[in-house]
Amino acid sequence: METKHWMAVTLSLATALMIFVSYLSYRKRHLPVAKTMILTMLAAAFYALGSVFEAMSRSLEDIKLSMQIEYFGIPFVTTLWLFQVIQFTGTAARWRKRLAVLLFAIPVTIFFLHLTNDWHHLVYERYIPNPDGSIPLYTSIKGPWYKVHTVYNYSVLLCGVFLFIPMYRRASPIVRRQIAVLLLGAAAPAIFNSFLWFGLKVDLTPFGFAVSGVAYVWGILRFHLLRLTPIAQAQVFETIRDGVILFDSEHQIVSFNRAAGQVLPELVQVKRYPADMSEILSAHPELLERIRESEGDERFPFQTAMNHRMKYYSCSLSLIYDSGQNGIGKILMFSDITELKETEARLRENARQLSELNAFKDKLFTVMAHDIRDPIALLVSLTDLLSDELAAAGDEHAELVRELKGQVQSTFHLVDNLLDWYRSQEGQVAFRPSAWNLQRVVQQALLPAVTKADMKQIVMTERIDKRLSVSADKEMLDVILRNLLSNAIKFTGAGGAIDIAAASKDSFIVISVRDNGSGIDAATAELLRMEERFVKGAFPGDDTGEMRFGLALIREFVRIHGGSLWFDSEPGQGTVFSFTLPSADGALNSQERENREEECG
Repeated sequence: METKHWMAVTLSLATALMIFVSYLSYRKRHLPVAKTMILTMLAAAFYALGSVFEAMSRSLEDIKLSMQIEYFGIPFVTTLWLFQVIQFTGTAARWRKRLAVLLFAIPVTIFFLHLTNDWHHLVYERYIPNPDGSIPLYTSIKGPWYKVHTVYNYSVLLCGVFLFIPMYRRASPIVRRQIAVLLLGAAAPAIFNSFLWFGLKVDLTPFGFAVSGVAYVWGILRFHLLRLTPIAQAQVFETIRDGVILFDSEHQIVSFNRAAGQVLPELVQVKRYPADMSEILSAHPELLERIRESEGDERFPFQTAMNHRMKYYSCSLSLIYDSGQNGIGKILMFSDITELKETEARLRENARQLSELNAFKDKLFTVMAHDIRDPIALLVSLTDLLSDELAAAGDEHAELVRELKGQVQSTFHLVDNLLDWYRSQEGQVAFRPSAWNLQRVVQQALLPAVTKADMKQIVMTERIDKRLSVSADKEMLDVILRNLLSNAIKFTGAGGAIDIAAASKDSFIVISVRDNGSGIDAATAELLRMEERFVKGAFPGDDTGEMRFGLALIREFVRIHGGSLWFDSEPGQGTVFSFTLPSADGALNSQERENREEECG
């Protein structure tokens, strides 16, 4: 195979390689630097493809046509590489469009001058045939604009190198490798092109682009050349809210972001990096020891004083690996948890104060149970005796004493309800359900209530089937009935009526207390229907305390039994309070079923 055939095959492979690099870059086309890489490799591919045709040409016309194909790439490839460097380093971001116009002015001029070269011969003056017919068939005599383009290309290459120098010094290892790949991609064609200046007649520049293609493929696949440009990486690094410090394998601080400089101000005082962490972090020996001894990922707390305020951080220390899973350094992150710590301290203080208030409340209820309830109970007994004696003697003050007796009893019931409610909230009330005849329990509850009802000439009736039985705690049921009857008497006018009824429904007994009193207004009814343990708000009447705690207590005790409480009321027509308790028959049947299931099991 002749030399020209070898050259054609090799240059064809170089063209295919450059198109492949363009394809790899196209997959990352959302990045501006990848778009520029596509254009650079396509320009180089035109250069190599034209060289294939030039190597196989047999006449001057064929050579000129081949060179027209080459010049779709030759004027632009070096300038595109410089523009890629500008994007890679983040240079002149605000004036990039204007800069592009200036940079491509000469390449565009060269392109059109070559296109019209036969008219003015400013790029190539003439072509001289080689007498022995060797490659190339013709030796071209360069014109003035060819020399201008050559100087411009080498100037562009030097500008790119100068842009890379400061970036290389402060870059991380992976970015340094990316810079090396880009420099190799530019240096290879320049080196191959320089052979022309030493007398070689064949232009080897396209072979240099083949080396560039290999380098770019290696950089894209190995070092993620087009995944994220260093300027974008730096922007992400700086905008992270957490403090970040990077260490190399020798525990040298390589880089840090602005947030880390706020955590450790001594980082900002050092002018050049990498720097020894032992000198910079000497004021934090525990942190230094953690970083040195860490052999894996770990988390630990860190605190430091800043502006007369203690700052707290949660630190995360992790190893950094290269693509071969070899450890190349460490990364330390500081997450500010100062507000969390301060909130935690406030919550602890609030919890302490709440504990003290609960202790005071317990002490208050203990005092109420012994030092308030007992004297009021004595007053109830004394007013009972005094009322009976004055009534028997027909004293004119008997009516006032009866009123005093009612108020004392009301206060006693309020204190009693309050203590019962407190014991239920503290879990001090024992729940001991048993089967009880409902009629007898209601009749017992009516005995003390009838006395108060008679004072207002209220008629109380009980309509309960003597066969109905409930499964209930007797003390809790007495409290429920006492409070419902007391409220009904209180809000029923003179000459009114109160009716107590019960009916069986499924496995429950529905018990109702109906009065024809003043009823409950809409606002108060809405409050009562809210499922809350403790009902707030005003109730009709002068003495609201007893009803407030009584209703809360009723709801709690009914809930303990597994029942529910509700009411219907119309202002001026009266109120019906209803609640459910488990039927004793249903409870017994359920227990029998469970026993049978256990026996069968």
